[in-house]
Amino acid sequence: MAVPATPTPGCPPPAVRLVSLDVIRVAVVAMVIVHHAAQPYGPGGEWPVRDAAHSDWFRPFYTVNAAVGLGLLFLIAGHFVPQSHDRKGPRRFLRERASRLGLPLLVFGLAANLPIALATERPRSPRDFAAALYADAWMPLYLHLWFVAHLLLYSAVYVVWRRYTGRTPRTWPAPGHRAILVFAVGLIAVTWAIRLRYAVDEWVPLGVIPAEPARLPQYVTLFVLGAMAGRGGWLRALPRRVGLVWLAVGLAAAAGMVAVQTMAPPGWHFNELANGGPGWQSLVRCTLEGFICAGLAVGLPVAVRELARRPLRVVSAAAAASYAAYVLHLYILVPLQAAMTGPDASPFVKFGIVAVPAVLLSFGAAHLSRRVPGLRRLLGTAPPPPPASLRPDPGTGRRR
Repeated sequence: MAVPATPTPGCPPPAVRLVSLDVIRVAVVAMVIVHHAAQPYGPGGEWPVRDAAHSDWFRPFYTVNAAVGLGLLFLIAGHFVPQSHDRKGPRRFLRERASRLGLPLLVFGLAANLPIALATERPRSPRDFAAALYADAWMPLYLHLWFVAHLLLYSAVYVVWRRYTGRTPRTWPAPGHRAILVFAVGLIAVTWAIRLRYAVDEWVPLGVIPAEPARLPQYVTLFVLGAMAGRGGWLRALPRRVGLVWLAVGLAAAAGMVAVQTMAPPGWHFNELANGGPGWQSLVRCTLEGFICAGLAVGLPVAVRELARRPLRVVSAAAAASYAAYVLHLYILVPLQAAMTGPDASPFVKFGIVAVPAVLLSFGAAHLSRRVPGLRRLLGTAPPPPPASLRPDPGTGRRR
């Protein structure tokens, strides 16, 4: 009989699964797909498909989503790290992370993204190809899977930190208004300082992993805060009043971002100058983004916790398939966008026609992957093995 890893002293016992985290995970992955569905129809960075149908009204949609969307996924991922690490031990934890995150990263990077990059770059030699990839911060090899690479990196850093500090992490109480405000102001200051050098949508190679420095503070801090929240049980302990106040702050900041990006006087040059640099426009954007991030990262889990108290089968199934839906969605979405470049229609009509099927097909394909043994292993949609106490004994066939 396998002996389970000994829990670290001081670590809280595994808690009942939070329904609110499943709801948020599904909603954020769906919003990421919708965000990418809008890319051909508005201003933004590079995207495989560009469409003549175009509207600047998508700009605030991009900006508000980017201020908190993937950050919430990092928060949720960090939430489960401490208990998973302490329950499994560092070696098994890293081995399973390498399998769940590293395997699809390797397979999709080499089998799907590499051929696309070769067809796009058309390099004259392997050396020229490697140089072009490095100049693009390796993004042609990763595409949207940079997020998976960052999760793997952050998990490895956590294990190293636990190994070399040699102590049990402190359990912090749930934050109040003052602590959340300090976090928001600190995030704003660090983000603005980094954007003096690195603009939004500017990617750099972090070793062999692509990184966007302009948003890196959000991702790293929310992963760390997620780990702290998991140890301290913050998502249950946060008072409803605190959560709802910060939800209002986040929504107000989001409304402010929409206002300045759509109604600012031409002389402000807000959209042209807000991506970075020393101008006041960048500071305004960083401030609004910081309060969107802090407000919604605190407020949404509390609001959903108060509304979603019972598990729903469809939400549980979608949550189990959400990681696979994220991995698969680009390979479903881009062909849909390419098919829509021909018809002459409003960018909002095209966006709707692309976004809805992309969400449904991504989650549907992820859910159906459970029936294909190799694919469910690759995408992590296989059901978890039963506890050792419930597995049949090989000698008697009875449960242990």
